[in-house]
Amino acid sequence: MSIRRLFVLFSVLLVVGVSATAGYLSWREASRAMEDELDRRLTWVLGAAAETGIQANTVGTFQPGAERSVASGGNPFWAPYQNRLARLRAYVSEAYIVQPGNKALVSSLPADSVPVGMVVHQLDAYGPEMDSARTWGSAATRAFVGTDGRWYKWGFVRLEQSPLLLAGLMRADYLAPLEQLRDHLVLGSALAALLAAVLAALLAARIVEPVERLSRVALRIQRGRMREPVAVERGEELGRLARAMERMRLGILERDEQLRVMLAQVAHEIRNPLGGLELFASAAAEAEDPAEQARLIDRVRSEVAALNGIIDDFLAFARPLSPTREATDLREPMQEAAELASAELKKRGGTLDVALPAEPLYAKVGPGHAKRAALNLLRNATQVARNVRLAGWMQNGEVVISVSDDGPGVPVDLRERIFDPFVTDKEQGAGLGLAIVRKVVEAHGGRVELTRTAETNGGRGSEFRLYFASLEDPPPPTSVV
Repeated sequence: MSIRRLFVLFSVLLVVGVSATAGYLSWREASRAMEDELDRRLTWVLGAAAETGIQANTVGTFQPGAERSVASGGNPFWAPYQNRLARLRAYVSEAYIVQPGNKALVSSLPADSVPVGMVVHQLDAYGPEMDSARTWGSAATRAFVGTDGRWYKWGFVRLEQSPLLLAGLMRADYLAPLEQLRDHLVLGSALAALLAAVLAALLAARIVEPVERLSRVALRIQRGRMREPVAVERGEELGRLARAMERMRLGILERDEQLRVMLAQVAHEIRNPLGGLELFASAAAEAEDPAEQARLIDRVRSEVAALNGIIDDFLAFARPLSPTREATDLREPMQEAAELASAELKKRGGTLDVALPAEPLYAKVGPGHAKRAALNLLRNATQVARNVRLAGWMQNGEVVISVSDDGPGVPVDLRERIFDPFVTDKEQGAGLGLAIVRKVVEAHGGRVELTRTAETNGGRGSEFRLYFASLEDPPPPTSVV
């Protein structure tokens, strides 16, 4: 099932459940309250009649035939009691004074309809309520539907302390409004469900349609159609998602462009050594002088070494980096990098000055990665300068590694892009050395900066600095051998 349909279904079920539950509880509470009120009114009416002139010891003497006229041998007290019950019909539909066995002694109905001693079978079903009235003084039945289709209920009041009961049948008209209330609640729930479905559909459209658009954008990017920008979506969450997808698209384009440039640079950088290899190999094959052949073979080896260096740089730049955040005293890898660079610098008649402190320089970086970053900086410096300096110190909770030289410095037009891949001012090399340095350092949570140029150093040299996070609790210091 789609998100849109699930959203609509959930909203409808929620609204129907809440409205139906609230309506049912309201209806039940109103029904209970109104029925309790009717019971009080019914027993109050019957109790008031019982307390105003109905004497149980007199009514209890009525025998069959008491309803006849006095001339015909009837009881002269029966007619006044019958008139009293007849006046109750302004409040109740029927009224009876009954003795145990549900035999009528007096009725609100005409004498010929309910003679004395006649069993009122309507009361046979309410024995428990009548027993409760004889025990506690009054009781009422639950509402029921009469033969005319209307709602009624019986009420019973005990006459004095006798077993006689005054029974009254009252219309339970309050149930008709309750039925109307129930119908209105059902209709209201249905309308609320319909409204919830419409609103949920509109809200789902505002949510699902942008998601569907972004899904189509993702498919478009997956198929390589990335030139069209991702449209900005309304809303905080969807807008953030759209902006993230736009950054992803731009990142993919940037990586594709880097890959294209890298492939072109690889082809260019490899073609030059290959051309030299072909030239020197052909010349060596044709040379007859052993000394000339040896010289040409040395050139072949030099070109092969250059080719290997280019390939190593590309592999180092393209290979995923797995940083190791171990505790490392950077003095040891810096010394190793200095030894390798010093040997290359001495061949050119230069010098390398190493200034590392006597105290350990503990940082969160793998020793191999730190050595690689420093060695790249040192080699760049040894290729353009005669005097190079490697230094290290602690500063503001960081370990700082500095590589400075007295060379010509970084050209002004390259300073903003010096750490980008394939940016170089050298005739040879792929321009990946500083890009690899930045990649290694940033992978370990550090940074690299060009902190000094020729203009700030009397017209000569430059300085690069590596910053690594130091340890909060360094291990015991060890001396550098």
